Amino acid sequence: MERYGSDTERDDTPLLQKAEEERVQRAPACGSSRYGLALLSSFGFFVVYSLRVNLSVAMVDMLNNTQSDTNHSSSVCPAHANPPRPKHNHTASVYNWDSETQGWILGSFFYGYILTQILGGYLAGRWGPKWLMGLGILGTIFFTLLTPVAADLGAKYLIAVRVLEGIGEGVTFPAMYTMWAAWAPPLERSRLLTISYIGAQLGTVVSLPLSGQICFYLDWTYVFYVFGAVGLVWFVLWTFLAFDSPNTHPRISEQERLYITNSLKNELSTSAGYIPWRAILTSGPLWAIVVAHFSYNWTFYTLLTLLPTYMKEVLGFSIKQNGMLSALPYIGCVVLAVLSGQLADHLRETCLVRTVTVRKVFSIVGMLGPAVFLVAAGYTGCDYTLAVTFLTLSSALGGVSASGFNINHLDIAPSYAGILLGITNTFATIPGMVSPVIARTLTQQNTIEEWQTVFYIAAGINLFGATVYTLFGRGDVQPWAVHTSYNHGD
Repeated sequence: MERYGSDTERDDTPLLQKAEEERVQRAPACGSSRYGLALLSSFGFFVVYSLRVNLSVAMVDMLNNTQSDTNHSSSVCPAHANPPRPKHNHTASVYNWDSETQGWILGSFFYGYILTQILGGYLAGRWGPKWLMGLGILGTIFFTLLTPVAADLGAKYLIAVRVLEGIGEGVTFPAMYTMWAAWAPPLERSRLLTISYIGAQLGTVVSLPLSGQICFYLDWTYVFYVFGAVGLVWFVLWTFLAFDSPNTHPRISEQERLYITNSLKNELSTSAGYIPWRAILTSGPLWAIVVAHFSYNWTFYTLLTLLPTYMKEVLGFSIKQNGMLSALPYIGCVVLAVLSGQLADHLRETCLVRTVTVRKVFSIVGMLGPAVFLVAAGYTGCDYTLAVTFLTLSSALGGVSASGFNINHLDIAPSYAGILLGITNTFATIPGMVSPVIARTLTQQNTIEEWQTVFYIAAGINLFGATVYTLFGRGDVQPWAVHTSYNHGD
């Protein structure tokens, strides 16, 4: 596996000098292999997040509610009137799990996910990212298909299956970062990576409402069967269409191959098998990303795992309405993530704005915006329209951070981007493990005041992360990333 470093980018110069750009003939984007990889990997992350979040909606229908035949009669806000419709299918098993057990089930995925982050980055660099990512997702698909069986056996078995799913998914993001280090020309990184990673948001957008429909018309078990089948389709496509690097792709045009390799030729590490662990672990800019990633994910995972519960228990939406409304915030996130990627690269390439400035500004907007509207959502009472609007704006603005700290790993150390992502995502997975448990512990009675506390905690952590990244984030390649002895300014 080839390792890539980077030429040094001082904050007072563009990423690539104009003379260097003239020597690199840009290959068209339309029909290109690099944008084909972006779309295929986006489909992969669509599958990843579909498999991750479908339990959040299915959980609403998996619980035994003996108080009423409806799904929303005990909510804080008045129940919503529904037009005449087919009868809700209740043929699948239901379970008597209390709030604490629900929190552990929803958070258990991340106990496996955290185990393979750093290992995933290391293995991708050693053996290649294609099969690591493909087999990781295939393993997740297999255990997703076993979810209904595990639930029937008991909560402990379901937790174990979710942990195993997390282990499989844990390698996906580090593997893809390693692949992009070989595929993404420096001035197209924001565009390519946002296209690639919006699949995660699209998976959420589609799986939340579709899971609600599947639960209503079929039963909750089919949620796992349907998305598992979609995952198998992706694996077949990935097997035949994805390749570790442009040099191993049999169908890439020579123009595009030269464009990519020439734009990265000064970024090759001088020591292919060398990993400067000490320098990595003591890097200030890396720890700034760690703090930002952790903070952002606290809010993200709180909403990802518990938004359907909030929609039902507080706002009183039925299972059919729930999935549709829970998906709205992520539609906005997809739109702003794509737009921010285009704008970020435009500012860097055309306007010559420093990379560090672009990353920090986009991170501030993508972290403080969600914090403000999340807190505001807690004070909307039973104003359904305003509550959904604020929650949508909160998640939508979070999409801007896709061109901020989220891809800063490739700026500061493209040679080791997969390993760096593994490190930051290890810490960023902790919120997924603990935030659902803490949130459900704080919302035993599901009152609006209890949920306000949950939102305040998330917003405060977001504010802290944005502050730390603004102070200590960097946009240039760190000296240890190219394994040379010279110094350069930040």
